[in-house]
Amino acid sequence: MARSFILVMDSFGLGHAPDAEKFGDVGANTYAHIDKACTLGTADIAGVRSGPLRLPFLEQIGLRQAADLAAGKNPDPYQPGITGLWGCASALSTGKDTISGHWEMAGLPVLFDWGYFQERENSFPSELIDQLIQEAGLPGILGNCHASGTGIIQAMGDEHLRTGKPICYTSADSVFQIAAHEDHFGLDRLYQVCAIARKLLDSYNIGRVIARPFSGETASTFTRTSNRRDYAVPPTSKTLLDRVVDNGGAVHAVGKVSDIFAGQGITHKLKASGHDELMAATINAAKTANDGDLIFTNFVDFDMLFGHQRNLPGYANALEEFDLLLTQFNRRLRPGDMVVITADHGNDPSWHGYDHTREQVPILIFGPGIEPGKFGARTSFSDISDAISQHLELN
Repeated sequence: MARSFILVMDSFGLGHAPDAEKFGDVGANTYAHIDKACTLGTADIAGVRSGPLRLPFLEQIGLRQAADLAAGKNPDPYQPGITGLWGCASALSTGKDTISGHWEMAGLPVLFDWGYFQERENSFPSELIDQLIQEAGLPGILGNCHASGTGIIQAMGDEHLRTGKPICYTSADSVFQIAAHEDHFGLDRLYQVCAIARKLLDSYNIGRVIARPFSGETASTFTRTSNRRDYAVPPTSKTLLDRVVDNGGAVHAVGKVSDIFAGQGITHKLKASGHDELMAATINAAKTANDGDLIFTNFVDFDMLFGHQRNLPGYANALEEFDLLLTQFNRRLRPGDMVVITADHGNDPSWHGYDHTREQVPILIFGPGIEPGKFGARTSFSDISDAISQHLELN
């Protein structure tokens, strides 16, 4: 039975890309810096994890060989005990953002420039804010700056509860984020405000508006909830997802994948939050998926909880937990299944700031019947789409 899976380890980069200098990211290496910190003992978490980074499943399918390849080395294509087809890829897309990475791995590189809000303070044009306040019936907004999502909620959450003003912020990505309390402000109202913002931001060529609901009553208890929603622009042309559907297959989008593609080419949208739940939803989708189907899952916690927060020990622990989940997942595969593990960009938790890093990403392919070997150093994430198209015999 020929089915395909894309499992995105959101932000798991293998070292700076050839064009990283343009992004100020020369030297960034998400995997290597985590691995080194674990070896040095600086990534220990009391009672949770300690010692060297342990990723037996990922290493078995070629992670270390892929990392060596990304570093310019030339590993032996056929090494004893390696069961995967391994490689790495650099992006053609002009940005290091979520949409660009996902669209490109689905065969649609983003070769145009997104719009960005470059100013660190007073980031948004006054006319945009005035329109949003008027059309959404808001008493005003808070934030209007570049910020870490958890940090700005802690800093401005109390004032938000007191005034009813949503917290609006951005980053180095093409994004407009709106945080509001799920109960006091209202989840449906937050979604409505984001939908209005989405329309207003089209003329600015902003890739995503993100609803960031949170709960709690004080700064020390404010926590983002699992009801995040992304409002993305639709892909500019057909992607791998559309081709799967056109060929009679189904696309099972797990987690935030459907939002990233604005629902285009999606036949089943499966909501899940947290790596355990995301993997469970992936396995459940596999139970009903048919010949010719694609199951596409984004494991966002690597990026959201650890990369952006510059939490290196937490990232290391999440990697080890994910490796165990992969062992469980692998047992559920059927003959003919092909799995691609990759990433959409980097987010080195040892790096400065809190934005994504321009890095190469792993391409690790495995499954019953997949011949191990070297996939190579690819110059576009689109080679993932090509491999899946060949496996599913798409027209």
